[in-house]
Amino acid sequence: MTTTRLSPAVQAALTRPPERRGRSKALYALDERRYLVRLLPTLDSFTYGRHEEVPGTAELRLDFFERAVERLGAAGFRTAFIERAGPDLYIAERCSDPPFEVIVKRFAHGSTLRKYPGLFEEGHRFRTPVVTFDFRTDPEDQPIAPDYLREYGDDPDELARLARSAFEALAAWLEPRVLVDICFVFGRDALGRYRCTSEVSPDGMRLRAPDGTPLDKDLFRRGATHEAIRQAWRTLVESLS
Repeated sequence: MTTTRLSPAVQAALTRPPERRGRSKALYALDERRYLVRLLPTLDSFTYGRHEEVPGTAELRLDFFERAVERLGAAGFRTAFIERAGPDLYIAERCSDPPFEVIVKRFAHGSTLRKYPGLFEEGHRFRTPVVTFDFRTDPEDQPIAPDYLREYGDDPDELARLARSAFEALAAWLEPRVLVDICFVFGRDALGRYRCTSEVSPDGMRLRAPDGTPLDKDLFRRGATHEAIRQAWRTLVESLS
């Protein structure tokens, strides 16, 4: 786990109220072009009615995210991540914050089974990874048609292309583990280019060990203890070093 002495600019930003606060992160204004992002040690499952603070998970998520950013960058993908600023802090480029998520699914799990009962058996492998869009809203995100994204000013075809390509890059990096599905958010930077603005970590994906054991937030969904979650994520991060 990385430990970093906080710079004066970071310390100053943290004295101010966050500009935005979500379920698992808080964004502080650093300057006109950058945010300071603090990951919060909260895990949330609307479906299972479980919402808890799990100390230590924010740092582990950021450990994973740093490594994922390197992999995505090597594959030619732009992200908003600039650099780590502390154990649970990183600096990110300011980008637009569209209210849409882009989800890529290789297998039928989770919401696919719940929202479309009987359509596919659990674990069905899609011939091509399926891309869906969700409208980000509380208490539960909702499916939304691509035409709404076009009307909003986004390009769902380009978002789907980016998401599938990022999925494949991460899936190859994580082998022999199996990337089941993942959620992305893409915002536009000052030049209008799409960047991945979402955290990439076990909190926003389904990842399975070769024997099928969950390595992601499904541990939390299934009632694992806090220590079991930390240990699984710590082992995962160390294996990617």
